[in-house]
Amino acid sequence: MIDFKALAKEYGTPLYVYDFDYMSEQYTKLKEAFRGRKSIIAYAVKANSNLSVIKHFAKMGSGADCVSIGEVRRAFMAGIPAYKIIFSGVGKSDDEIREAIERDILYINVESDAELQRVEAIAKELGTQARISIRVNPNIDPQTHPYISTGLHDNKFGVDLSTAKRMYIQANNSENLDPVGIHFHIGSQLTQLQPIREAAEIVADLIRSLQAIDIELKFFDVGGGLGIKYDDEVTIEPYDYAQAILGTLTGLDMTILCEPGRFLTANAGYFVTKVLYEKQNGEKKFVVVDGAMNDLLRPSLYNAYHEIEPLVDSTEPKQEVDIVGPVCESGDFFAKNYPLPPLQAGDLLVIKSAGAYGFGMGSNYNTRGRSAEVAVEKGKSRLIRRRESFEDLIALETEFLED
Repeated sequence: MIDFKALAKEYGTPLYVYDFDYMSEQYTKLKEAFRGRKSIIAYAVKANSNLSVIKHFAKMGSGADCVSIGEVRRAFMAGIPAYKIIFSGVGKSDDEIREAIERDILYINVESDAELQRVEAIAKELGTQARISIRVNPNIDPQTHPYISTGLHDNKFGVDLSTAKRMYIQANNSENLDPVGIHFHIGSQLTQLQPIREAAEIVADLIRSLQAIDIELKFFDVGGGLGIKYDDEVTIEPYDYAQAILGTLTGLDMTILCEPGRFLTANAGYFVTKVLYEKQNGEKKFVVVDGAMNDLLRPSLYNAYHEIEPLVDSTEPKQEVDIVGPVCESGDFFAKNYPLPPLQAGDLLVIKSAGAYGFGMGSNYNTRGRSAEVAVEKGKSRLIRRRESFEDLIALETEFLED
């Protein structure tokens, strides 16, 4: 059990707390699910990019799935070897592509024909060969939130099957491109197995058609997106997930590459916030806390549900309240009509499932410093990012102030 009251007293609030032991358990479950086949678990850095989190997975043998050159640099800093780093994302700049090639990472995930041309041109300038994978859009409905759906033609990601095949032929004929993998990712927070299986079947069939024209790929990149339990979701077991994918690869000798993020970190993370006031507007009751949408955006952005636990001993009946923060926006809330007992100033609320897309999506809106981050491992806590000060917030501006 994590002693959130003690952590809040030591580190202050609002505060992010990460259970590193839980992260280890999740990583091991997924790695074991693919046992018997060559596989790389490449942690999706965007889920939680704290260097200590990335280093924790690096020590377990993880790779890194990166979507900016900044994330690539973080992966290197945290000790992930180049041969386990991949670079994805729709809009890579020339400078990012150049650095990725120079750093000799495992491969660049190419998202369009135009991007393929740029990778080839830059590799030619450098006098080298760039390893690439192509992101295929299998046009499968992932049955998830539309904001995190990525596998339909309506989404901005990847290319259709016929375009992909043409791009592989071009890459295979190029002196400066080395097509080594194929990639698909149909969305995040996936809780249905059938769309994953269908997408894998479509992509596996494309691989076989490429083999028929002597294009041999080494990496079958299944993306990430394995869902977790926020509320009452029925989630997919890692073993079933792996078997659904492996069942489509009959006759194909490829290394499986998986890019989990949320699955590894979401339920390892907690956001601890302190009650400032209770407020009554007519029949509407609000609980005002010191955390805000700039700290944890998911409820405002997606209307996402997070379980919230009040750290109080109370036998009084619960009442539906809106839990809101200090930011000057109507969208600054963590929950609406959420049942809580009466609370006092100084009481703590623990917002669960906050380890993925929590701190990383934060901002300094309203000139608010971002929260501290704390790791808990084997019963001990340690600070892994200090709380931002006002001086941190203005550091990049003060030198330009005119007298």
